[in-house]
Amino acid sequence: MERGELEAIARELQSAYETGQGLSAFLSARSGFDLDAAYEVEAELKRSREAQGAKSVGRKVGYANKAVWRVFKLQTLVWGHMYDDTVHYSDSNQATLALAHPHSLKVEPEIVFGLNQPILSAGIDAKAALESTDWLAIGFEVIDCPFPDWKFQPSDFVAYYGLHAALVVGERVPVQPEIIPGLLDELSQFKVRLAKNGEPVAEGAGKNSLASPAACLAELSTAILRRFPHEPLRAGELISSGTLTPGHSTERGDEWKVEVNGLPLPPLTLRMS
Repeated sequence: MERGELEAIARELQSAYETGQGLSAFLSARSGFDLDAAYEVEAELKRSREAQGAKSVGRKVGYANKAVWRVFKLQTLVWGHMYDDTVHYSDSNQATLALAHPHSLKVEPEIVFGLNQPILSAGIDAKAALESTDWLAIGFEVIDCPFPDWKFQPSDFVAYYGLHAALVVGERVPVQPEIIPGLLDELSQFKVRLAKNGEPVAEGAGKNSLASPAACLAELSTAILRRFPHEPLRAGELISSGTLTPGHSTERGDEWKVEVNGLPLPPLTLRMS
């Protein structure tokens, strides 16, 4: 697609983000709108957000499931940027979140990593990925979709901020070198329970994120380096590593709680206001 077309799409998406007005059709239905075009639009939106004073603080993962790759003919996962005005920390493990112009929100429990050094080599394994982390936490990724009926292709996902509306990060647990061998096993085996307004709604597991969130982090770092070799994951970035359960619709007044079994992470509660 021509540069002017991509800039026009970015303005269209920015308007949808700022006003809460949905889009009437998918971007992927437009001729030439593939993943390459989607990442160019996402980069244009990043430049726009930064020009308005926001700061990119990390990346969020999408399609962290190889079975889904086959369906959508993907070679790897996809991602979008997160910003300092969309990421919220809750060391008390209790958070309240209000969003100004949502379309149709869902919540997803995810493991979040904070990096203490850049990842500059492609093809690393889960152990090497963990060696680059400073901490991990349980978090709630809140996603929002402007497309009709929550239907979209990977290129739509990427272009619209990776559907990222907000990330709430719970208590951050340091990743010390001596715990990494045990943590590798725990991240592939732990389970989560998700409750809405006190009622259980879903169970999930670390294996739902590319067999382990650490493996997902490794895959993300490689995917980024292969597509954008001059934009690696950097020290200080945080990574939301893919949902552990299916996403669940939410609205004002809902209270969500995720409990983790098999990792030293306390429960996290999120209230939507």
